[in-house]
Amino acid sequence: MSIVLRLAARGDGVTEDGRHVALTAPGDEVAIDAEITPGPHHVTPPCRHFPRCGGCQLQHIDDESYAVFIAERVTGALGAQKIPAPELRPAHLSPPRTRRKASLRAERIGNRVVIGFSEAASHRIVDMQECHVLRPELFALVAPLRTMLLPLLKRGRPVEVGMAIADQGADLLLSGVSPEGLEASEAISAFAQGHGLARLSIDDGYGAQAWWEPAPVTVTLGGRNVALPPGAFLQATQDGEAALVAAVGEAVEEAENVLDLFAGLGTFALPLASRAKVHAAEGARDAALALKVAGGERVTVEHRDLFRRPLDAKELARFDAVVLDPPRAGAKEQAPALAAAGPGRIVYVSCNPATFARDARTLIDGGYALQWVKPVGQFRWSIHVELVALFTR
Repeated sequence: MSIVLRLAARGDGVTEDGRHVALTAPGDEVAIDAEITPGPHHVTPPCRHFPRCGGCQLQHIDDESYAVFIAERVTGALGAQKIPAPELRPAHLSPPRTRRKASLRAERIGNRVVIGFSEAASHRIVDMQECHVLRPELFALVAPLRTMLLPLLKRGRPVEVGMAIADQGADLLLSGVSPEGLEASEAISAFAQGHGLARLSIDDGYGAQAWWEPAPVTVTLGGRNVALPPGAFLQATQDGEAALVAAVGEAVEEAENVLDLFAGLGTFALPLASRAKVHAAEGARDAALALKVAGGERVTVEHRDLFRRPLDAKELARFDAVVLDPPRAGAKEQAPALAAAGPGRIVYVSCNPATFARDARTLIDGGYALQWVKPVGQFRWSIHVELVALFTR
C-alpha cells in the first residue's frame, strides 16, 4: 500500500512512491494493483455524471483538500519560478450551484439533442441530466433547449450555448446556429418569451445579434448598471466576484489615482471609483464602451490593446496603484514596463497560476516584493484557480 500525499496540478493523486493515480484524495491508500482504499478526505461525488463530465474534476475530495489543492496550485507555480511562497490567505471557495456563466455544447444525434459539457479530453458531449455547479435557473433551461434546438440543428454540427445571468434574467448566446424561415424565427421568440429570458442572441458566424431582448440587458458592478454585450466576460460566480473585489479593494488601500488594466466591464474599476479616480484600459470595444457609459466622471476609459500597445513608463508615472486582470495568457507584454516604472502598489488578479508566476518573476526582478496571495475557487470542483496578489516596492 502507498498513501496519496497530495494532488497534482491536473487533479490526480500523488502517492508516496511517486505514482499519479486519478480520482484519489489525500489520505487514500493505493495498492500495487491500483486498488483504492478511500481515506478521510475521499467523499461520494454528488453528481451522476462525474467523472465523465469535463465540467468537474474534483467532486471526490472534501472542501478541506480542495482548499489545499487551490493554494498548492499557486505555490507550485511560484516555486517553478524560484519565488518563495508569500503570505497565503485562506482560499475562498464558491458554493455549489452558484455558477452564473457557462459555455455548454449541443449536438443533434438522430432525433434528439444532447446538451452539456464535453467529456474530459474529448469532443463527446455529456448529456446533462443534473448539474451541481450551474445556478438552478440556468440548469432549468437545459431540457427545454433540447426541444427548441431539435429542428434548428444539423446532424454532426455541434453548437455552443453560452449562458449567463444578467440583472433581467437568463442571457443565452447560441453560436453556430443559422435559423431559416419564419417558423424557426417564431419558435426562437416563443422559447425566449415563454421562459422569461432577458435576451437570446445568435451568432451565425458574423457576430452575435440579439433575436429577443425586450429591455436593455445589464449587469450590476460596483452598484452601477452596466450594459452587458452578448458573450461578454463575467466572473463565474457573484460570490467569487465579491471575494476578488474585496481583496483588490484591500490591496489598493488609500490610493487616489488607480489604473485598471484589462478592465473589462469594470468589475474592479467601478467599485474602486467610489473612493478613487480610476483610468481603465480595455481591448474589447463593446466592453470599453459599456464601461465608459457606466463610469461617469470618476472613471476614464481607454479602448486599447494592451498586448500590442502596453502602457509605457511615462503613462504609468501618474498612478498610485495599478490593478490588472489579464486573460489566461497573462500580461507578458505589460509586465516589463510595470517592473521598470510601476507605482508603489500593483494588484494582480489572475486566472492562471503559471502565467501569474511568470509575470511575478518579472516584477520581482524589477524591485517589487510579493506581499500576499488570496486564492479563489470560483469554478467549483475544477482545477481552475483564480487569485489576487499584492506587490509593493
